[in-house]
Amino acid sequence: MENAIVGLKELRENMEKYASLIKRGRSFIVVKRSKPLFKISSVDEDDGLWETVIDFTRLRKGGISAEELLSRL
Repeated sequence: MENAIVGLKELRENMEKYASLIKRGRSFIVVKRSKPLFKISSVDEDDGLWETVIDFTRLRKGGISAEELLSRL
C-alpha cells in the first residue's frame, strides 16, 4: 500500500483518527515544513524488524507493571 503524506501538526491534532487508520493497515510519511521526518505504520506490518519476545497480556489481562515484573526477577 502506498504511503500517504501527513503534516506533523495535522497528526498531533488528530492523533485518534490517524491511530485508527494505522490500526487498519494504513501508513503515513510525516512531514514538517515539507521535509520528511519519519514513517508511521502498524507494528503488525511485517518488515522483519520486530520480534515478539514475550506477551505479558497472556499472564494477566492488561499486562503487568514493570515494578511487579522486576520484583519477580
